[in-house]
Amino acid sequence: MRAASFWFLVFDVFFILNDISGQYFSYPKNNPVELGKVNWIRDYDRAISLAVEKKLPILILFQEVPGCSNCTTFGNEILSDPLIAEAIESCFIPLCIYNNIEGPDRKVLNKYNEPTWNNPVVRIIDNGGQDLIPRLPDFRKKHSILSGMTEAISKSGRIVPEYLKMLKEEVYSRELGELSDVYFSMFCFWSGEKEIGGIDGVISTEAGYMNGHEVVKIEYRKDKITLDQLYKNASGKGCGDAVFGSVNAKTKLTIKPTGKYTKDSEDKYYLLHSPYKSIPMTELQKMKVNRALAFGEKPDYLLSPRQLSVLNYKNKEVSHISDNIMDAWWISLEK
Repeated sequence: MRAASFWFLVFDVFFILNDISGQYFSYPKNNPVELGKVNWIRDYDRAISLAVEKKLPILILFQEVPGCSNCTTFGNEILSDPLIAEAIESCFIPLCIYNNIEGPDRKVLNKYNEPTWNNPVVRIIDNGGQDLIPRLPDFRKKHSILSGMTEAISKSGRIVPEYLKMLKEEVYSRELGELSDVYFSMFCFWSGEKEIGGIDGVISTEAGYMNGHEVVKIEYRKDKITLDQLYKNASGKGCGDAVFGSVNAKTKLTIKPTGKYTKDSEDKYYLLHSPYKSIPMTELQKMKVNRALAFGEKPDYLLSPRQLSVLNYKNKEVSHISDNIMDAWWISLEK
């Protein structure tokens, strides 16, 4: 077995687990692609010992390394999500068991009746080695892993971090195709983003122009709020003069056809004019943080400890408002 790699992973985990108060972390650059950006322990007994010491559940990744495209995709897309990686390292003891080698890994595989040479599987156990939640074999969807993680955190008697709840909601709505988009015109789109960002079921907002009007582009969960309800809430706050979009759902509203849309250069106005703009965020976080700042509130509770640590370590004049968190986060660590 690769002894050097083994000890490298264990050393990194000690660094992470012994200081989860929000410092700015490096990530394991030497990880096999199948393991993503998570610092994993590779010793079952050590993981159990740490779980007892830290009073945390253990998240076990059974993974094929080197693996097939399913395994590498899981590493690249799910285990490299910065918020998922942070939650795994701060809310759990992260343990990786290779399913395609002999030795100690094979003993753990047999203990949990896991097959060899298999697609990625996640199990979350307590410090006695018992399953906290049902086995998680769905390696294709982020929301499946997030649902399991949040359920396990709750079952272990801990509070699910707000950033993780928000990530779960946004990922769920995107992966299951529950999002619709529409444009509302209004007198001031900055006020519109502030007000509409507080409506339950809205996932993202963006300020822009269409057909000579200031508009807010809205992504909303059609399984949680109807267009009529959304418009009623928005117009009640002075943020719904006209509606533009292609809507198939039943509605009593007059829907105008969309025209050329241009994003405003000061989208997320309140966020843009704050140091928080330098933090890579999800779309839902950007919307919620922008709204909190507009009302003079401190938005720290909406962000993860590692996101907040960016304020101490990075250039606060750099804006990541237009960036995807998956792209911006790991690149920013290099700078």
